[in-house]
Amino acid sequence: MAIHQKLGLQTRLSQRLILTPSLQQAIKLLPLTTLELAEVLEIPKQRVEELLEEFGRDLEERGAGIVLRFVAGGWRLYSHPDAYPYLERFATSATARRLSPAAIETLSVIAYRQPVARSQISEIRGVDSDSAVRTLERLGLIEEKERLDLPGNPAVYVTTDVLLEKLGLASLSELPPLADHVPPSEIVESLEETLRPGYA
Repeated sequence: MAIHQKLGLQTRLSQRLILTPSLQQAIKLLPLTTLELAEVLEIPKQRVEELLEEFGRDLEERGAGIVLRFVAGGWRLYSHPDAYPYLERFATSATARRLSPAAIETLSVIAYRQPVARSQISEIRGVDSDSAVRTLERLGLIEEKERLDLPGNPAVYVTTDVLLEKLGLASLSELPPLADHVPPSEIVESLEETLRPGYA
């Protein structure tokens, strides 16, 4: 694609985005589908796919610090994996916002066991998880799916597309299997044995 064509495409996209502030927000928060991009650019879906492929190749050939990826049902720009050491340095700085270990553990329980109620999360973790659940909900990583028809009408939680986007996954099926992180049954039994009453 010639440079004047790329500039024309960028200009058309910019003009569309200026006209629709809500779309500007969406691009910052959500991956955009090929169909959404086709509607915004007013060009056929197939042409959008060609442009996205070309754009992805262009980023790769230039050695850009970003890559174009299809995640959570749409297209999004991500940091290039080679930038990891620099981003890691930033992430460990005082200005970076990080999840607490309790929030990460709670998020893991929800991701693998969803839909799951707070009481179930607390039972699995062995400690109260209300604060971690509120934090994750506030950050948009989890959401209340429904309320159970039980005494107290407890809420059950599921992860959101924001989590998939942050993890760079297209779906939850791409989460690593738990079996890879669980110790063999003999080790679990010996650990449980040391926790039983009367163990000396």
